[in-house]
Amino acid sequence: MSDTIVIGIAGGTGSGKTTITRRILREFGGNVSVLYHDNYYKRHDDLTYEERAKLNYDHPNAFDTPLLVKHIKALKAGQTIQCPVYDYKVHNRSDRTTTVKPAQVLVVEGILIFSDPNLCDLMDIKIFVDTDADVRILRRIIRDTRDRGRDLEGIVNQYLTTVKPMHDRFVEPSKRNADIIIPTGGHNPVALDFVMERIRAHVEGRT
Repeated sequence: MSDTIVIGIAGGTGSGKTTITRRILREFGGNVSVLYHDNYYKRHDDLTYEERAKLNYDHPNAFDTPLLVKHIKALKAGQTIQCPVYDYKVHNRSDRTTTVKPAQVLVVEGILIFSDPNLCDLMDIKIFVDTDADVRILRRIIRDTRDRGRDLEGIVNQYLTTVKPMHDRFVEPSKRNADIIIPTGGHNPVALDFVMERIRAHVEGRT
């Protein structure tokens, strides 16, 4: 499927990446497939829940990125893939997979996708969502307590010990690899309209 355009959406935790991904899905529906880097966390069946909870999930080594690269290449070649599914509540991959079919637009979302040159080489448009750290941590607290069954103490501890240090070390420097930087994430209509028009041109065959 040589006409697939690959759009990478990166940025820190709670920056608004998923808001932009959802906007693209709303606009272009069946023309879009999405891969989330989080689903490619390495499997750790050999560890207990307590041991898995202590792992650093914000370091590039936490991910099976070669598998993500393989899946992107397969989708671009017109092949359907079976994407792993990660379970945040148990800190491990589940036994399920999700079928992802090739599409005109492939969105790849994750905090660290621009820190890997092999991933960057596969992307046609690289978007970094740049949002204030205070806003991001508040969004993370709401999301993790509501959707992932985490308690406040655990969220704060993880943020201070791994999330923020790894953001400063890997995520923030990867911003230099972006083609477009969107301040305030999904609340920047001018930047979003620009991105939507670029995708629309591709879908309609104007590029």
